[in-house]
Amino acid sequence: MFRETAGVVARMVEIPVDDLTPGEVVIRAEWSGINFKDALGVTGRAPIYKRFPIDAGIDVAGQVESSSDGRYKPGDAVLVNGMGLGETHDGGFAQMVRVPADWVVPMPAGLDSREAMALGTAGFTAALALHRMENNGQAPEQGPIAVTGATGGVGSAAITMLKRRGYQVVAVSGRPEHEAYLRSLGADEVSTPEALALGTRPLESTRFGGAIDNVGGPVLSGLIGHVGLWGNVACVGNAGSPAFEATVFPLILRGVSLLGASSANCPMPLRASIWNRLGADLKPPSLDLIVSRAVPLSEVIPACGTLMNRTALGRVLVDCR
Repeated sequence: MFRETAGVVARMVEIPVDDLTPGEVVIRAEWSGINFKDALGVTGRAPIYKRFPIDAGIDVAGQVESSSDGRYKPGDAVLVNGMGLGETHDGGFAQMVRVPADWVVPMPAGLDSREAMALGTAGFTAALALHRMENNGQAPEQGPIAVTGATGGVGSAAITMLKRRGYQVVAVSGRPEHEAYLRSLGADEVSTPEALALGTRPLESTRFGGAIDNVGGPVLSGLIGHVGLWGNVACVGNAGSPAFEATVFPLILRGVSLLGASSANCPMPLRASIWNRLGADLKPPSLDLIVSRAVPLSEVIPACGTLMNRTALGRVLVDCR
């Protein structure tokens, strides 16, 4: 990524490993994935990058090529997501990635590099949201969980994880043509935001035990009023709008909690714990269901445009080999 007179410009270039931002561990990248944040940055739609030039890509998985840190040795299977990768630090859309050792997560048992990136930051964010909800008392018997932005990477992963944990799931998407896909992931009900008819009253009828929201704006505002006693709403995205208006009544009269889930700066002990769960009790039964396609590095730029045009489905992987 380069800043030029015309704005932020994406190009494929070759640079030596020694010119990458500093770090103790060099990873030979095998797989990455395109997240909404990557697409925003690569297409120039949002100011994601804090320095220029910079390699994009907030995820990577592969094998250690070299390390000056004793915790890692050549051949170790590892991954990195968030921590500034692909934002302040050269990222994962590359053949070689150099990072600080403290950012590296050993590959969890139960995952290989492709599976890890089939989940990527999207799957990690969904797992983090569910972790926060359950730590705050969320349980299946409270009622169905609404998942908005359901056809995206986070939404798709969230549906599969919620089903594995025993929840009923209402998948909410503005793309009703993908109902069969959402039901294949485990959605019990599929709706558009309009068909939900959420209303605008401070408190509405109880329809959901909680929600994982990728959209923000009026959808998030409307959902909160329909969540039952002591339910949780995890806010993880702003695909619709970064702003929303709401009253305190659901919080003070029903005990509803609004929870954030920030994957980029998640503390490392919690990050490692969640990745271990993603290889175990939160691993989707069939990860291939949430992968729409894989592209080589040479096709990352147009693939980011496809994601921003809302024609992508689930996860788009990047083959870095």
